[in-house]
Amino acid sequence: MAKKAALYTLGCKLNYSESSTIGSQFVKEGFELVDIDSHADVYVINTCTVTESAEKDCRHIVRKVLKNNPDAFIAVTGCYAQLRPEQIVKIPGVDVVLGSKEKFSIFSLLDDFKKKELSCIFVSPVESLNDDFQIAFSSDDDARTRAFLKIQDGCDYTCSYCTIPLARGKNRSSDPDEVVNKFTHLVESGYKEIILTGVNVGDYGVRIDTDFYRLLLRLVAVEGDFRIRISSIEPNLLDDNIIDLIAGSDKMCKHVHIPLQSGSDNVLRLMQRRYTAGFFASLISKVKERIPDVGIGVDVIVGSPGETEDAFRETHRLLSELPVSYLHVFTYSERPDTKALSIPGRVDVFERKERNKKLRIVSDKKRNDFYRSMIGKKLDVLCEHKNDNGMIKGFSSNYVRVALPFDESLVNTITHVEINSTDGIMCYPHSSDN
Repeated sequence: MAKKAALYTLGCKLNYSESSTIGSQFVKEGFELVDIDSHADVYVINTCTVTESAEKDCRHIVRKVLKNNPDAFIAVTGCYAQLRPEQIVKIPGVDVVLGSKEKFSIFSLLDDFKKKELSCIFVSPVESLNDDFQIAFSSDDDARTRAFLKIQDGCDYTCSYCTIPLARGKNRSSDPDEVVNKFTHLVESGYKEIILTGVNVGDYGVRIDTDFYRLLLRLVAVEGDFRIRISSIEPNLLDDNIIDLIAGSDKMCKHVHIPLQSGSDNVLRLMQRRYTAGFFASLISKVKERIPDVGIGVDVIVGSPGETEDAFRETHRLLSELPVSYLHVFTYSERPDTKALSIPGRVDVFERKERNKKLRIVSDKKRNDFYRSMIGKKLDVLCEHKNDNGMIKGFSSNYVRVALPFDESLVNTITHVEINSTDGIMCYPHSSDN
């Protein structure tokens, strides 16, 4: 009987693509992959370190899987493992800690997966990551509908609140020929939407004499029935060439996700971001003007050091006025070894949560308004494989969630849907009361 392995992923889509690659290694070695709630011989936990809760989640998952099988071998990897291996190794039940470089070498580093008295740590210095790149991809489900393709890793930015450069090293990119080959393979395998992901995808190619725009040109030239979505791109890297390509190519999703982090110039300066609130507002206006019905997502952090009440009001006002579609709101949490710890003006934790709630209200209104603006329009919707209470769901090119009556023939197809109603959470081709 084949041994069983289960993987659990915390954090971003980049982590999910890497977990999928690790899982493929287990399959090649004869393991059966099972759900994290199942009894398994090996559990691999791929961690995040963006927030304090992600680290608490890691400890919780270790305790949880030990209840499934007290004798299971537990490996912890990812950004938290790279930054704090000495903390993880103290968690009861953890057998090995693998750094960012070692996560793909589990079978060469370990002779077996038997529990031992002493836990092992395999973590290289972050500097050793700078010349190392492992391409990876993952899919949402088994229907080969959407795939996340990792094209870039690491970051050269020095944002004062962020630990990612400490955990993943400097910006580095996959060879463009390798990206095109993997991308083509995914298209030929039946994936209809491929999301390009990384820590800072807009900075792709800096050290290999190319750039993100030139890569996109090669990808849209690939033959097949597919579309490309950019996971997220820094505002200073979303240039006119990329905007025009999104506007002009049927193979580019009409959707951009752009981190703002704060609408206060003073807070942006303290965060060591590379733009002003005015630049961001002008960029959003340009994108909205050039790409009809574009979906625009925005990241924002509340409660960072130096965010006064006036600074938060600036952020609230800017986001309320901008024609964006939804927000991802993050509450600032102190991260060890970051410059933000030395910035005066700490915001009370309760106040941080209150500010988060206020911006989530803005987000809900933005999404509702955007969805209502779609009524009467036709959207290209990629239908997923699940029959959800007689409905089939999917995302449009501009990232609108759509539900329509289930039809097996629509699975993994891009279908044209005229929107007639919305409840603010989903759009429908007919009245949602029917």
